[in-house]
Amino acid sequence: MALCMMTACGGHHHDEHDHEGHKDDNHVIHAGHDHDSHNGHEHDAVHNHESHHHAEGVHDGHVHSSSNGHAHEGHAGEIIIVPDQAKAAGIVSEVLAPKSFRQVIPVSGEILPAQGEQQTVVANVAGVVTFARTLTEGIEVGKGSTLLTVSSQNMADGNPAERARIAYEAAKQEYERASKLVDDKIVSEKEFIRIKEAYENARLTYEALKADRPMKGGVGVTAPISGYLKNCLVKEGDYVSVGQPLLTITKNNRLYLRADVPEQHYAALSRIRSANFRTSYSNKVNAVDELNGRLLSYGRTAGEQSFYLPVTFAMDNREGLVPGSFAEIWLLSDEMPDVLTVPHTALTEEQGIYFVYVQLDEECYVRREVKLGADNGREVQLLSGVHAGERIVMQGAYHVRLASVSKAIPGHSHEH
Repeated sequence: MALCMMTACGGHHHDEHDHEGHKDDNHVIHAGHDHDSHNGHEHDAVHNHESHHHAEGVHDGHVHSSSNGHAHEGHAGEIIIVPDQAKAAGIVSEVLAPKSFRQVIPVSGEILPAQGEQQTVVANVAGVVTFARTLTEGIEVGKGSTLLTVSSQNMADGNPAERARIAYEAAKQEYERASKLVDDKIVSEKEFIRIKEAYENARLTYEALKADRPMKGGVGVTAPISGYLKNCLVKEGDYVSVGQPLLTITKNNRLYLRADVPEQHYAALSRIRSANFRTSYSNKVNAVDELNGRLLSYGRTAGEQSFYLPVTFAMDNREGLVPGSFAEIWLLSDEMPDVLTVPHTALTEEQGIYFVYVQLDEECYVRREVKLGADNGREVQLLSGVHAGERIVMQGAYHVRLASVSKAIPGHSHEH
């Protein structure tokens, strides 16, 4: 029995040893497998990380190397744009600093011709209109050039210029005869005064018609100033009477900007100093100050048919402005000190929410939501979202926005 028990114990010990050896073998294989797999995974990760070329993309919280070789911690929502690409896209950033900013009243209005810059030509005689040249709106005309003729040739009264010439010559002969007889008392002094008066009236009438260049078949109507034809009020063949408007000529050199201000802003009108405006046919915002402009007046009462008060500025027409056109106007009044502002080119908008882009270093940007305040048409007041001293993208914000949703930009080989 003792021998059997020793034999059994020896066999069990051998089996246990074999089993442990088998476990060791399994453990070594498994560890080797894990090691190979782990090393392979790390190798692939390193390979992928080293071979990754990023351009403008969004990276979430990782360490990357900038172009100067220094590593830094990434930020959530970070946008990477290398300097060369930023320069090519026209991205310009500046340090945000407080400055003075004028309070703004946004209104609408109209651009009008200035007084003395526009003249209406009227008919000096009655008759039928005949155009001397093609008259279309906007055509350039020179001072003294004949635009049309007014003829009464086939009418009962005849040609007024010819009648005036005949009357003038008859009155002149009578005056010259009386001048010789008045000294001999053959013509009384009273009669001589009457003859002289008739002569002077005939002369004035003739010279007035003569100034309008009597032409064959009518009297020529000339341009009183050099400028552009604003509108033609008659058609060829129309009959016109004396004093009837025929056409309007404008120099278009000096203009008025009239803003229509709601009555609720009446208390602020006395503090208005200047204005910015934008026409419906251009995206450019013009400043009255830059157009040699000045404030002329502001209304003290509203019109009978309107609840708006007029504010009028005079300015030069250096930007090809069209009289009579609609304008979006920002009236500028008192200055506000220490205000953070950015130009419109620094803003992007998504579903009514506005953003700016803050530049963290040479090639890293992040988007920041901001709250807007007053807007003068060129710059916008920032109420929250950024702080003074931060570097903000002032131009090219749209390109940064595109970069944030772009996978890659061709030609960008920045190693990450």
